[in-house]
Amino acid sequence: MNNKKTLLTTSIAGLIALSGFSATAAELSIKITNLTHGIAFTPFLVAGHDSDTHLFQSGTAASVALEAMAEGGDISGLSSQVDAAGGYKVENPAAGLLMAGASTDWFDLDTKTGTHLSLTAMLLPTNDGFAGVDGWKIPTTAGTYTILVNAYDAGTEANDELTASIPQAIPTNSGGTGLSAVETNMSVHIHPGNVGDDSVSDGKSDLTNTVHRWLNPVLKVTVTVK
Repeated sequence: MNNKKTLLTTSIAGLIALSGFSATAAELSIKITNLTHGIAFTPFLVAGHDSDTHLFQSGTAASVALEAMAEGGDISGLSSQVDAAGGYKVENPAAGLLMAGASTDWFDLDTKTGTHLSLTAMLLPTNDGFAGVDGWKIPTTAGTYTILVNAYDAGTEANDELTASIPQAIPTNSGGTGLSAVETNMSVHIHPGNVGDDSVSDGKSDLTNTVHRWLNPVLKVTVTVK
């Protein structure tokens, strides 16, 4: 996706109203915590669905909807896929960006007859990096569970680390010449991480090596099954 980039910033007032609980409903209470030093996350899509539904899959090419989320934070296409599959979802539970060190408030998701949990959000600043959970099987035993979440590369754009290629929702430097990065793995894979440099006005990267680098995991998701 070469045309740059409209970041989804629409704030959703409150959570999506979910009603009509079935006898087999899995009622979940969820909290998401940003574990990074200097990375923010675009609005999350959190979905409950059946075992055949996937927002993404490692080792496969990104869908158009995943590309839009991973490069620009736009969750609308993935959200529509959840609807089409009969799943249930919460959009933007943090009501905007989830900044470094911050957590969402606890929010509820009724998956009705769904058996699996998925979530996605773009990492900022990256070219096409995102955090994701793909089809975590929801436990049938009530209790609190922790998921440690890795960052993935969508494989749709070279990681040049230039502001012209990254949505400018958080401050970055400018004037870089770009990393000599060619995307050779065009499937979804574990993200190699930002490189950055220590220059605010030139160098190869527009990202700061003491701020915008990270190690996996990048998120902690705490799920209470009621």
